[in-house]
Amino acid sequence: DAAHVAGLIAGGVHPNPVPVADVVTFTTHKTLRGSRGGCILTTEEQAEAIDKAVFPGSQGGPLDHVIAAKAVAFGEAARPDFRDYASRIVANASRLASRLIGHGLRLVSGGTDNHLMLVDLRSVDDGLSGKKARLALDAAGISLNENTVPDDPRPPYITSGLRIGTPAVTTQGMGLEEMDQVGDLIHRVLIGRDDSDELAAVRAEVRDLCSGMAPYPGLAAVPSPG
Repeated sequence: DAAHVAGLIAGGVHPNPVPVADVVTFTTHKTLRGSRGGCILTTEEQAEAIDKAVFPGSQGGPLDHVIAAKAVAFGEAARPDFRDYASRIVANASRLASRLIGHGLRLVSGGTDNHLMLVDLRSVDDGLSGKKARLALDAAGISLNENTVPDDPRPPYITSGLRIGTPAVTTQGMGLEEMDQVGDLIHRVLIGRDDSDELAAVRAEVRDLCSGMAPYPGLAAVPSPG
């Protein structure tokens, strides 16, 4: 299962399982930046059985527009600039992880070697759940998701962890300096999660940070409240 790291593999910054695995599955969104879907790579010996299992076993008619979108994503992943994108994802994640650790946050595994990191929120406050942190960050214009941590005492829909990734902000054009800012803003929200004025102030700073990096012309990266 290479769902999360397929783009990093294509970009040459993560070990490639294809030469040693009989079956490799991955999503075409996430780090590959394509349309939502999946892909199966396999050996000739396994191909016929897998084809029959997929269709007609579990898949219906093909969506040609989605197939075309995947082809575009694969074409982009084969270009030299995609390798730069993958390298910047990992560099940004490393920088953001270091910034969060500098603020006293504990990361599961102590850091990151890829695009993801998992914050154990018990290092901030035993009473802070992943769900509460995510809602506060949402209010401040920062989109993350709660996630369980090892030996998590909370149920999986509440959690004690927060998962953070860097592909989207890297695509948006952010670099190492912006990762320092993002780390500072996340920490401010976690500490000031019950202060509506602080959340509004952070949201304004997030809007300023993203103002020159709007994903689509004429569309604000962080809409104003209301």
